[in-house]
Amino acid sequence: MTTLSAVVLAGGKSSRMGKDKALIPIQGIPLLQKVGNVAKSCTDTIYIVTPWPERYQHLPLPECEFIQENPHNTQGPLVGFVKGLEKVNTEWVLLLACDLPNLQVEVLQDWVKRLDNIKGENIACLVKNTQCWEPLCGFYRSSCLPLILDFINQGGRSFQQFLKLHPVETLPLLKSDMLFNCNTPEDLDEVTGDR
Repeated sequence: MTTLSAVVLAGGKSSRMGKDKALIPIQGIPLLQKVGNVAKSCTDTIYIVTPWPERYQHLPLPECEFIQENPHNTQGPLVGFVKGLEKVNTEWVLLLACDLPNLQVEVLQDWVKRLDNIKGENIACLVKNTQCWEPLCGFYRSSCLPLILDFINQGGRSFQQFLKLHPVETLPLLKSDMLFNCNTPEDLDEVTGDR
């Protein structure tokens, strides 16, 4: 447990959804709380990166520490992740977006068990779909922080572009719907069965 922290990103503007995704209830539990509970099953050290910590203070998120982004200058998930990485002092970091309603504790715990056997040159362990990596549900070595900062300082903002530059271990995933993210009202209908 001591070799892993979690960073949950809750900085998106939810413009396609039309309301704050992090607070949308799935089976009665706000999405951010649901994702926080999943993270808690893997580690006791959880950071939530968001420009609006006051929006989420009322949620029961025990042992989660809020890290505030600048609400007037959010620059995407990679920059948000850096905010979390700067706090971390464990070897590995579980990164999760706050809009993943189908996360499965058992799958994540199985992935955690694999971390001890990852070759040293791999900066991350992620699921790969047909096109690209799934960067917002997976594991990163905290030692990749200087590499990300260097990439950002050169104008980079894309997780995909960053990951192309470095070796990444592929995680197995049998059911791809676990990484379904809830971006629009139609996505929400699919998750809640209101189709």
